[in-house]
Amino acid sequence: SESPLGTFWQTPMFLCVCVSELEVRQQRGGLLQGTLLLTVSDPQEPGLGSGGATLNALLVAAEHLSARAGYTVVTADVLDDAHILILHTGRDFPWDSCGRAFCWLPVEKPAQTVQGPVCCLDMLLDCLSNQVCPGSPPGVWVCSTDMILTMPTTFKMSWEGFSGVRVLALPGDVSYAANHGVYFADEQGRVRDIIYKGSEERIRRAAQPDGMVPLVSGPVFFCRRVLERLLKAHVTPPLDGCTYMGMDSGAPPIQVCSLHLYFSFLILIFFTSLCERTGLTMEDTERHYSPYGYVSFYVVHHSLYMPNVPSYYKWFISVFGFLLAVYVPGGCYDYLTLSGREHIGRLTKKGTERDTLSHIQVPYWQWRSVVLEGDVSVASGAVIQHCHLQGPVDVHSGCLLSGLEVTSSSHIQQLALTNDHIIQGHHIQLGEMKITVYTVLGAYDDLKVIFHQLNGRTDLWGSGRSQSLMEARLFPVFQPRGGAVGLEVGVCWLLGGPGALEQWRAVWRLSLREVLSLTDQEGELRWREALFFQVGRRRVMDNLKSQSDRGLLPSFRAAVLGGQHEELLCTLDSIAAGSGENLGVAARCLACIADVLACLAGEGRGGLRSGPAANPAWSHAFSILEQGDLLGGVQALATERAKWLSRPDLLVRAARHYEAAGQVLLRQAVMLSQRFIYIGQGEVPPLGEWQDVECPARLDLSGGWSDTPPIAFEHGGVVVNVAVKVDGRRPIGARARRIKEPRLLLVSSSGVQDDAIAMETVCERLEDLKDHCVPYAPAALLKAVCVCSGLVTYPSRQSLDEQLLQRWGGGVEIHTWSLLPHGSGLGTSSILAGAVLAAVYRCTGRTYDTDSLIHAVLHLEQMLTTGGGWQDQVGGLVGGVKVARSKACLPLRVEVERLPLSDDFLLSLQQHLLLVYTGKTRLARNLLQDTVRRWYSRVPSIVENAGQLVDNAEECARACSLPRLGACLERYWGQKKVMAPGCEPAAVRTMMDALRPLALGQTLAGAGGGGFLYLLTRQPQQGEAVRQVLNNTQGLRDFSVHPVELDMDGISLLKSS
Repeated sequence: SESPLGTFWQTPMFLCVCVSELEVRQQRGGLLQGTLLLTVSDPQEPGLGSGGATLNALLVAAEHLSARAGYTVVTADVLDDAHILILHTGRDFPWDSCGRAFCWLPVEKPAQTVQGPVCCLDMLLDCLSNQVCPGSPPGVWVCSTDMILTMPTTFKMSWEGFSGVRVLALPGDVSYAANHGVYFADEQGRVRDIIYKGSEERIRRAAQPDGMVPLVSGPVFFCRRVLERLLKAHVTPPLDGCTYMGMDSGAPPIQVCSLHLYFSFLILIFFTSLCERTGLTMEDTERHYSPYGYVSFYVVHHSLYMPNVPSYYKWFISVFGFLLAVYVPGGCYDYLTLSGREHIGRLTKKGTERDTLSHIQVPYWQWRSVVLEGDVSVASGAVIQHCHLQGPVDVHSGCLLSGLEVTSSSHIQQLALTNDHIIQGHHIQLGEMKITVYTVLGAYDDLKVIFHQLNGRTDLWGSGRSQSLMEARLFPVFQPRGGAVGLEVGVCWLLGGPGALEQWRAVWRLSLREVLSLTDQEGELRWREALFFQVGRRRVMDNLKSQSDRGLLPSFRAAVLGGQHEELLCTLDSIAAGSGENLGVAARCLACIADVLACLAGEGRGGLRSGPAANPAWSHAFSILEQGDLLGGVQALATERAKWLSRPDLLVRAARHYEAAGQVLLRQAVMLSQRFIYIGQGEVPPLGEWQDVECPARLDLSGGWSDTPPIAFEHGGVVVNVAVKVDGRRPIGARARRIKEPRLLLVSSSGVQDDAIAMETVCERLEDLKDHCVPYAPAALLKAVCVCSGLVTYPSRQSLDEQLLQRWGGGVEIHTWSLLPHGSGLGTSSILAGAVLAAVYRCTGRTYDTDSLIHAVLHLEQMLTTGGGWQDQVGGLVGGVKVARSKACLPLRVEVERLPLSDDFLLSLQQHLLLVYTGKTRLARNLLQDTVRRWYSRVPSIVENAGQLVDNAEECARACSLPRLGACLERYWGQKKVMAPGCEPAAVRTMMDALRPLALGQTLAGAGGGGFLYLLTRQPQQGEAVRQVLNNTQGLRDFSVHPVELDMDGISLLKSS
């Protein structure tokens, strides 16, 4: 489920369990904030039973609710709108020291926003909160945590008119049911009997139409009316002895062995209805019930009995209702038994959601709870959990290793392990002393079997103890003079290693049951948590170095919540500093550090992620990075970072500067494409001779965003686009000539001739080019061209006039123009950069090819710090319809292929394409910054969408009909909206909705957000029809409709003048 667990449980919600780990889940978002969590221990141990524990937990919940509501006594009125969940953690579990509830499972939860282990408890909470309990009226759900429930996705319970007690029954086969409880119910679901470990004949009587039988499966619901009667038990002898309040009031402890929820409480409800229906007396039912546990049944019956109430049975039914069972066909009930073999099978079971990594021999982790170093070989069907091991170690099939520290590795290496061994390390507490005890068992060992043939072996069992494997004192703890025993003494000898029987007999030993009862649960959980974070850091390292698409934000959030951010930041610093051979990895590391800092600030605190990042305090670190000193730059950034960790606003500002530092490295990585720029030297034209260049605009048909660094070289990009004239003209152009004066005269104009706006900039000193990398500086693009093309060198010891005279015999005058509005989405700036480069190359007598121009523009835009991809210059410099690709590697190289389309198809395409100017100006830089951030974070929707963009582009390249092309356009627009949420203004949405009946497909050009919309119409020559539809649509203004003409030539060099 993508929603937080516990969305059903309205405040207040009570989880009455014995472990405070629930608070960790609440911090990680697994349980809603504001939900009240209570941990309740049984007032009488052992022997209180699930029924007695439920009464005590209910009382504690009601007491807290009453206090919150301002009452001074416990009142049932607070239960009127309460949704309460009581979870029992149950008995010891031999295969996990923390019990069944916190037994880790090999389950990945892709929707987790904060990474954490998935335990049996988590799966149960997920199932209850999102499938079983929603819709139920106010009341209490009670459930154990010793099983895994799996519900069909279509499951839904009806609660209309319900009152009473309801139980959930999942299907099981007869052989499985022989060791469990089974409900026997009529056609209306009313329970007639509960069969526990019954004969096959009795069990088959409960069979359902699907041939399965309804198992006693855990969840029980008590409605509000029933709760009030149960709550009164805390002042009713002898049940008051079950509650802490009764014990504190001097009530004697309950004297029966245990009060079972099912066989003391639920059985009473169905037998009462039996008495009312058949005329039997309760004494008759008590005699009938004796096989189940007569004493506990009798205690509950007589505690709830109302002797002065006429028609007692009818009254009881009016309060408790009938016991109703809900059978769930297709569900699955998996009880965690004492069988080691079953548990190993559960952990290695293959499935869509439950998939162990135990086959993978990797240097670091086995699950998220394991660190493996060196030559550790793990056979199929083996499990390693909560371990840190160093090889060489061979783990055979059917084995389970758990809780082993790295110091155990040398002893494990000496063992002659075979299949089906279970070796565990347990953190226990003996008084003030905390030690680790090691146990070894076989996967097929029966822990409950009685060894009658060993009667009298008091050294193993002591007097009066059950002579079972669970009770046998096999496992060494202390040597008489040597202190605590390690793995090498006990386990090694039991498995045939060095040692002697006399030595084993001499040490103080514990049984498995004693070990489990002495578990230091807090210490065990902290050990697992520390290992979890250690594995998390190694996992981050591996993912970054291998350039994996796995999202790391959940790991970062977990580390921050767990107070492990300093270790994580150091890990990221180390990876970044060591990634000189792949600057793309280093850039992503700095972006990851920015994410960690933002997590430290807190969600929505400290300000917006996007913002200025040129604080002088960071300039030293930036300058070191710019000089190519990666190690020094990373260290300088870390030094400065330490001063910005005290407040949320400082953390967010630091995150912005780390993103800017990452952009420095990203630019350096993309600039490696300079090696694909081939410039020759030819004859230099005479002074004053203009070199004129014109270019078409481009329409991106599919794949845009996949061309954007770092996506283009980390994932690989594919774009299909087409060069077009707008209103019959190539809208972008440049001209350049050499002039006598040693200066740079830069003139840029925009708009049509009558309304053109021109800006002139004169550079007479080298200092005038200082702002060539500031994108919003006057004539920044033309200044960047002058530096990038080698027209001049900046910085340099030579003055500007000296350079110009020495190289070109004078200065250069450059003019540019664009007939398109700002933010058109038609690739204007990149195409214009290509046109200016071409004009400057020609006026200085240099030769080039189109591929070189494409990569030169890519290099120039990195120098200009505007970023952006390569598809714009491809679209305007190469004519016709083409597909361009870049591979997932550095250096970034773009390869362009003209699509061999027929003249008839091209003519039809031209007749069906229309441009509509929306009147909205887009701000692509904001969109670009947000998208790159989400890509670096590997947000799953972005990663998936990047693949779909490439797939759609390849499909578009194969499209041989307008309907197929239109379908690609529609998919493309949806993909753009995923990549850049907010790229569809409301007015544009209105416009597209109005035009949908006329269009096979439509999308905003470029990144979206405004500019031009283009559509592929169903009929040819639809300009007037489109104009009419838009004129008749309310709320639209400032739009214009433009015809499109395909340009098959691309960049065009006009006759010199």
